[in-house]
Amino acid sequence: MKFREIIRVSLNSLRTNMLRSLLTMLGIIIGVAAVITIVAIGKGSTATITSQINSMGNNLLMIYPYAPYDGSSSMSFSQTKGISLEDVEALEQQKSVADVAPSAMTSADITWSRNKVSGQIEATSQAFVHVKKLSLAQGRSFTHYEVDKRLNVVVLGSDAARNIFGPDTSKAVGETIMIKQLPFKVVGVLTNSNSSMNNSSQQVYIPITTGMERLGNMSIQQVNASATTEEKIDQARDEIKQTLRARHELKPAEGDDFQITTQTEILETVSGVDKVMNMLLIGVAAIALGVGGVGIMNIMLVSVTERTREIGIRKAIGAQRSDIMLQFLAEAVFLSLMGGLVGVMTGLGGAKLLEKFVQMPIVYSMEPVLYSFLCCMGVGVLFGVYPARKASKLRPIDALRYE
Repeated sequence: MKFREIIRVSLNSLRTNMLRSLLTMLGIIIGVAAVITIVAIGKGSTATITSQINSMGNNLLMIYPYAPYDGSSSMSFSQTKGISLEDVEALEQQKSVADVAPSAMTSADITWSRNKVSGQIEATSQAFVHVKKLSLAQGRSFTHYEVDKRLNVVVLGSDAARNIFGPDTSKAVGETIMIKQLPFKVVGVLTNSNSSMNNSSQQVYIPITTGMERLGNMSIQQVNASATTEEKIDQARDEIKQTLRARHELKPAEGDDFQITTQTEILETVSGVDKVMNMLLIGVAAIALGVGGVGIMNIMLVSVTERTREIGIRKAIGAQRSDIMLQFLAEAVFLSLMGGLVGVMTGLGGAKLLEKFVQMPIVYSMEPVLYSFLCCMGVGVLFGVYPARKASKLRPIDALRYE
């Protein structure tokens, strides 16, 4: 039997039982569609996070006042010395460090005229605009002199400014607002930031010295530093580590009581999470395709039983075992491939709908499509071999007697 004839007969058989064929493909369709959609969402989220991290620059270092947990550290959080303003000043003196911006956070009521809102206060240095790659829509940032003299000045994020002054923030600069009943002069308003990695639009920035002295019990929770160049980020990390260890009087045998993280390490973590998710998706796809394959095998066995007399007639007029086997194997592969095709179309359509109506980031890739088709072909062959062999081994005389 010619190959074209095998394909024609197989397709005719599938068309004859269209509803049964569709139900058989359902497991394959669902599995492939789910994988295509989830991969598109996962890649979109990863690309968005990576873009947001990169938007902060490639020379950023984040320093936290607690020891890195490795399961063996004996240093508790209460034993760490934290990071002081004197530590920050020492870090600013390092050759490979360009800017240092400490951060101490608190929440407080903010009052202007008759308007009272709750705001997130971040006490920091004048370098925070440069370190966080922020820009000003109005006014200026506070100066080193204002930080040194502990003056009551404030820079507002765009959303914070709208919460306090309403939609029109054009006259915010120069106004005086009350933070915990203390007057602060607005000297600048930041431009809007759409990055979820940087919530600057919600923040209210004041000098670190003013916050720690006048707004109650505030301590430095994080320090953001930038290296002079991207190439010197490792050198900056080493200098920061040596400086803090020396200032905290740590012995050589003692571990660090602080943690330094770079953007490269964050990107590696994101990449690791992406790989884990891909492995989970492979597991989901394998289960779904396995279920679909069992369905294909079941239907093919039923088809062999229903067409026993047909097989007997074909063998009686000269069909070879290989012809019968190829015919049923082709039917199984077609079922699987058509299920994969419909699944890919459904998955891409579902991802497009999510992108449009739910505003989820989507990145399309040919890899899951290609892998889906290869897997579908493999499933068709794997689960179609047994029914095809069973059909090919039927004796013509026994098949013709079957009723």
